[in-house]
Amino acid sequence: MSAKHFINDPTHLVNTALRALTLTNPSLALDPENKIIYRRPGHEPQVSIISGGGSGHEPSFGAFVGEGLLSAAVAGTIFASPSAEQIRKAVMSRVDGEKGILVTVMNYTGDVLNFGMAVEKAKAAGLKVEMLVVGDDVGVGRIAAGKVGRRGIAGTVLVHKISGALAARGASLEDVYKVAKLTADNLVSVGASLDHVHVPGRAPPDPKSDENLATEEVEIGMGIHNEPGSGRAIVDLPELVSRMLAQMLDWKDEDRAFLKVNSNEVVLLINNLGGVSVLELGGITAEVVGQLEKTYNIKPVRILAGTYMTSLNGLGFSISILNVVNTDIGGPSMLQLLDAASEAAGWAAPIKKETWEAKSSRTRDESTSGAEEVKPSGLKISTEAFKTALTGGLERVIAAEADVTKFDTAVGDGDCGIGLKRGAEAVLKLLSTTQLTGDAVLDLSKVVQVVENTMDGTSGAIYAIYLNSLVHSLRQQGSSTATPQVWATALQQASKSLANYTPAQPGDRTLVDALHPFVETLAKTGDVKKAAEASRKGAEGTKGMKASLGRTVYVGGKGFEQVPDPGAWGLSEFFLGVAGVKGGEEGYEMV
Repeated sequence: MSAKHFINDPTHLVNTALRALTLTNPSLALDPENKIIYRRPGHEPQVSIISGGGSGHEPSFGAFVGEGLLSAAVAGTIFASPSAEQIRKAVMSRVDGEKGILVTVMNYTGDVLNFGMAVEKAKAAGLKVEMLVVGDDVGVGRIAAGKVGRRGIAGTVLVHKISGALAARGASLEDVYKVAKLTADNLVSVGASLDHVHVPGRAPPDPKSDENLATEEVEIGMGIHNEPGSGRAIVDLPELVSRMLAQMLDWKDEDRAFLKVNSNEVVLLINNLGGVSVLELGGITAEVVGQLEKTYNIKPVRILAGTYMTSLNGLGFSISILNVVNTDIGGPSMLQLLDAASEAAGWAAPIKKETWEAKSSRTRDESTSGAEEVKPSGLKISTEAFKTALTGGLERVIAAEADVTKFDTAVGDGDCGIGLKRGAEAVLKLLSTTQLTGDAVLDLSKVVQVVENTMDGTSGAIYAIYLNSLVHSLRQQGSSTATPQVWATALQQASKSLANYTPAQPGDRTLVDALHPFVETLAKTGDVKKAAEASRKGAEGTKGMKASLGRTVYVGGKGFEQVPDPGAWGLSEFFLGVAGVKGGEEGYEMV
């Protein structure tokens, strides 16, 4: 895990992050001396809910303060509990105590002791306060945990959300505490991480330390402060998820059988520990949901995936499962409370109750072919000549892949040659398996579809735009036969259309340096071979030309001085092939 940070002073980091919460949510205020985030006064009286703990777990807990969730959160330094005095100030002076106060804390010794001390002081002062300790982690079993019990991790946010929504409805402290405890008692969670995290301000970790995880290792059950879990393993994601779910759901594992998930309604929370990309978290979520259904016949009624409780930038995730049970308070249900609206920046669950309950399985799966929808144009071509010319151009593009790749490696990311080859091979396959109609628009439209489906990236988009414009331009020609002059006019119009989407002009070191001379020479002479030769000359002229557009601008270096533009070179190869010029003698070597 990286030991580099934008803010290395941990005190400054925590203080500014707390300040930022009041900037992103104007309903919040900050007591900077005691590091308390709290709701500004002025709302209807309700049971106040307070939580907190060490910093480094954002958005927990400060970003969960807001209407429908927490009333206040107290922050300690990174990974360290706030003091009893900080917490006492929050309980006794930063929230409304008229209807009572619920203090919810995760099961870590420092948090339990400091929050407990503050609660007892508040009770001694005559306030009506209850305290709930949440322990949902099964990463450490009964034997290893001993008297300490389960640690509190990301499942705690579900306790906060459900109890906060109930408090917002005006429920009594007794009912809010009851439902909060019921939620906590029906939670199991477990995490996994690929690495430990580095706390800003601390010395970089010793790379030789045995505490470091090996490159392929994962810590199963790692806590949110770098604490070890049940062990390390070298496993792929499916096996990792399988082990994690077994720790949560295998009732035969007496050391970890904390909860028998037997409800028809189950809530799943996939939590990012801070360093997992959104893309990868999506893949993890799909794996977890798939295994839950296949192995345990569990189909969650709500699936929440995102960043709820981090370990700074921890490269890991946690899974939490809530067994939804009857609250026995005459309503609302746990799910209704979970779905209830809230105004807290850290709570991310934008899908409405009605959307979940609709359980729609409708899709748009009708497969329609763009070619079938294109109307004939009446513009005739020789199918044999069209196929021969196109085949010649595509074969030259394929043969030139090595050169184009070499050029692109020098000035770009090296994928231009492969992209052109992939598209060329796909069009050749089309020509070998499809009967051409002899209508220029219909036949070119088939080629365009293949290009759109097989060529990606910037060049793929440019080719797709240009070819679609060419199809449209051909339809506008009003001629019965596609002569070279008709093609030239349509190509010129397509070039004008392309200019609406890219500023590339001759001299910018792009494929336009090969395209423009081909089109203009064809328009002047009607000779495809002369046009192809002009295209090759244009491509050769890009050697030494400094790029104004494209990835080459960012790559830098002096590669452009030794090689031509790869896109221009590949296109000139195509035009030479279309003109019937055979390849083999025109190789281009880097100097």
